[in-house]
Amino acid sequence: MKLISWNVNGLRACFGKGFMETFSRLDADVFCLQETKMQPGQLVLDLPGYHQYWNSAEKKGYSGTAVFTRQEPLSVSFGLGMDAFDHEGRVITLDMGSFYLITVYTPNSQDGLKRLSYRMEWEDAFLAYVEGLRSKKPVVFCGDLNVAHEEIDIKNPAANRKNAGFTDEERGKMTALLSRGYVDTYRYLNPEKAGVYSWWSYRFHARENNAGWRIDYFIVSDDWKDRIVSAAVHTDIYGSDHCPVELVLKV
Repeated sequence: MKLISWNVNGLRACFGKGFMETFSRLDADVFCLQETKMQPGQLVLDLPGYHQYWNSAEKKGYSGTAVFTRQEPLSVSFGLGMDAFDHEGRVITLDMGSFYLITVYTPNSQDGLKRLSYRMEWEDAFLAYVEGLRSKKPVVFCGDLNVAHEEIDIKNPAANRKNAGFTDEERGKMTALLSRGYVDTYRYLNPEKAGVYSWWSYRFHARENNAGWRIDYFIVSDDWKDRIVSAAVHTDIYGSDHCPVELVLKV
């Protein structure tokens, strides 16, 4: 099974930058999107052979997730089931039969870390949610987790140490999650590969200079790590300030 995750930074804008060509080229069984920035009906996608699921933020032009899947899930749920976290369209969970698939758009701690405390609460709630699912069957989750976990995952670690996405607090939460028995699929297969990023600022010619961050992930519960066939970061694909990331699994 081939899975793709992509923060499109506004699907309507990305649609005008070749989204459908990328969708066709990647030819995934499951396509997960984050930051769709859409309300229902604002863009109708004709995707024959795919079931579509959308979770929009209440605030217009903000956040939002979507999943397009060839295999119809047994069930679909939206959010974490907690009012404090379920108004921004950040989570979709699909019961795929042999595993749960989650697409997630983790809250950004924002400039000045003004949302860091909310982010810390979110991290605890999300981990508890995933653990609850894993008590039933294996879990695969993907998306923009808004954290570069280790120094190898960011071009300029020293300069960004106290910036949103690379604070000790955020990185610590990622370490804690992985230590509970989860695998960062790309790093598992490429433990020492540096210079591969999934997000670049639109400022300072960051993408041209590859001054990026790897903040988009596929994570699998440890009992499925032997099912990982390959993992890729499609740095050659444009249309957003993020590029798509890929996971191929034996299912």
